[in-house]
Amino acid sequence: MLLTSLPLTPDHDIPAPVLTELTALYAANHEFFSLSGDFPDPDDIRPEQVASALAEELAHPDAEVLLARSEGLLVGVAITLAHHPDPADPDPWIGLLMIDAGVHRQGYGQRLARLVEDRFREEGRTAVRLAVLDGNHRALAFWSALGYEVVDHRTDRQLARPCSVLRKALD
Repeated sequence: MLLTSLPLTPDHDIPAPVLTELTALYAANHEFFSLSGDFPDPDDIRPEQVASALAEELAHPDAEVLLARSEGLLVGVAITLAHHPDPADPDPWIGLLMIDAGVHRQGYGQRLARLVEDRFREEGRTAVRLAVLDGNHRALAFWSALGYEVVDHRTDRQLARPCSVLRKALD
């Protein structure tokens, strides 16, 4: 699996072919977007909506959007945050890790999570956090199986949705 930063044009736009791939990946994850409410209609996710959502993420100076490719195909995306807006939180965050629903349960999620963890380790970070929306039982099981532990319950900063905060020490 190859992990690269999201390429942007000189105008800071997402190149059209990449945006098309990302839109297909997002649209394939209907179940997640039905739960999250991130898009008005999870059955009709449009390129301009994906571009806008990613632009909001990238507006944060410590955010990075990473694309995961296997054999040239986009199989996943991860959004990371090197520093949480809460200064009392010393850990980097995984804001989103999503695998194309057409290749779920083939190990891509685990590989992508490990690659993201490795990037943080290389930066000298000692732990990583993420939040799982309440009701997303599959995601909670996935992250727990990778060694993440629930350390808090709170609402997310963006839409005040209830979630569990998980943390994993990076040995």
